[in-house]
Amino acid sequence: MNKLLATPKSMKKVILRGIRTTLLKVGSATKVELSDTLGISFPTISKFLAQMEKDGEIMLIGLDDSSGGRRAKRYTYNPEHMLGLAIFLERTETNYTIFNCAGEVKEHGKAPSVLIDDGLHLLTACIENIISSNPKISSIAIGVPGSVENGRIFYIPGYEQFQNFDVKGYYEDHFSIPVVVENDMNAAVLGYHNNIGIKDKQSLVYLYSGQNGPGAGIMINGDVVRGSTFFSGEVSFVPQYNDQNFRQALENGSGSRKGTLREDNEIDAISRLVAAFTAIINPHTIIFCHDEVEKAILDKIKICSSKYIPSEHLPSLAMSDWKQDYLIGLQSLCLDLMLDGINN
Repeated sequence: MNKLLATPKSMKKVILRGIRTTLLKVGSATKVELSDTLGISFPTISKFLAQMEKDGEIMLIGLDDSSGGRRAKRYTYNPEHMLGLAIFLERTETNYTIFNCAGEVKEHGKAPSVLIDDGLHLLTACIENIISSNPKISSIAIGVPGSVENGRIFYIPGYEQFQNFDVKGYYEDHFSIPVVVENDMNAAVLGYHNNIGIKDKQSLVYLYSGQNGPGAGIMINGDVVRGSTFFSGEVSFVPQYNDQNFRQALENGSGSRKGTLREDNEIDAISRLVAAFTAIINPHTIIFCHDEVEKAILDKIKICSSKYIPSEHLPSLAMSDWKQDYLIGLQSLCLDLMLDGINN
């Protein structure tokens, strides 16, 4: 951080995040260990820990063995001090999880879909009910089947009541806690990356049709790609054949598709898209939802893709649990907000 631009509030946020992150990672630490790890003076660390202990955010768990002087106090983080809410909106239902600062899930739940008329009122009531039962919720991550720019949904076909609506601003004003809003596929590729514990900075593409038409989450060298106008991943529009885009090719004139991918037209359309992604970003892996493919279908896609591009450059094709990845991605975004939080 540029110290010339740092404000007391921004420095406080950096210090709090450093203490929280370190204690959650290592389990426990003394003031000296935190001071050395974070490069922050001992008096400053002492001041912050005193306030955090008073607030119940950290706990004293004992004294270290003496090396001749006063025995050092050892602290651990109280993971129940703050809770996060990750909630995502689908055509048929609303799914959510509540989790603590260590990422441990405390509750899974479902509610009726809010992607209908008066959906904003229904979503607000749903979140209010959850928070009333869990008052320690201190940040919210909301996943939506649409394109999002800084918390405003600007492309969400079929759900006009949410079109051009600043969801982040609305709920931060309403609940007075930080909110992040993310596209479903961006959250899913982030969640997949975090869930399988990829250590190096891989490039990934997550493809899914789901309830709202095809979309992709794209990660390049470990970073989610949102694009210059936050429209990245809207693969429905990718041109295929003479007069069809990818969505039209998948649906083959039916207007929709459901269930496992198995038809020749579906396999060919996806293979062309795999070849296009390979030629443009050469990803390590392309992930499919296990509800939509099976091993035999992935083998067919690989063979078909090699008609369009040399097979030695093709990525690995993997299956995963989209709903789980989606929630894990939202949880990671929510945890970032929690670690940055400043208690009043």
